[in-house]
Amino acid sequence: MKETYAVLPGQTQTVSLDDWDPNDTLVNKKTAAKAMHSYLKRMVQLQELLYATGQYALLVVLQGMDTSGKDGTIKKVFPSVNPQGINIVSFKVPTAQELSHDFLWRIHRQTPAKGSITIFNRSQYEDVLVPVVHNLIDGETCESRYHQITQFEDMLVRNNTIILKFFLHISRDEQKKRLMKRLNKPDKHWKLSMADLRERKRWPDYIHAYEMALSACSSEAAPWFIIPANKRWYRNYVIAGIIVETLAALGLKYPEASEDFSNITIED
Repeated sequence: MKETYAVLPGQTQTVSLDDWDPNDTLVNKKTAAKAMHSYLKRMVQLQELLYATGQYALLVVLQGMDTSGKDGTIKKVFPSVNPQGINIVSFKVPTAQELSHDFLWRIHRQTPAKGSITIFNRSQYEDVLVPVVHNLIDGETCESRYHQITQFEDMLVRNNTIILKFFLHISRDEQKKRLMKRLNKPDKHWKLSMADLRERKRWPDYIHAYEMALSACSSEAAPWFIIPANKRWYRNYVIAGIIVETLAALGLKYPEASEDFSNITIED
């Protein structure tokens, strides 16, 4: 599954999201639901192994257009993991303190410790998306940021942080449907803002900015995965499968006991 949706590092041409079908499905909904049940059970086991060994950390990066399903992914892919071992970070507009540091400062301080999982709901890539679309930085600055992000991610990987970066790919028509659903349900109005509607008008600019970032920052150490996200059930199935596949490949085993418990009895 990883190979199917991975952006191959070193591509000579820029990624074109037109080549990736947001409606793509390789299995039907019933098959995915059955597999999802197994994935979630396995993820609980793998998280415990991750914590017990304390050798690796897992960083999951979620990016995508408004309504692409970042919150929904977190709810559906991580419902059973131990909350003590997971941290969810949402990156908003930088604060004055954050702007007084380099753009990666606020990111680095939120990366996971060994044995834990951190999910970024938006991430370091916001700094090569919004500023580009709104012409707040020039091309040279953007290229420099791509380079810094790639080096930063490489440093994390060299220090045993596994990075899985998921771009949740939805179509413009699907976004309209989801925005309309929020508009038509008063209990969903809190998730809608006029800013969302204004930014939708810049859809082609955001797509271009994402294509550039996906091309420039997909590396051997931390590749991007372009996830078909028009169908929520399939999005969750693919992401859960990639996470389980990645953690299982580490071959983690529970540490041996530091003392001999073979002759121990528990008194009444």
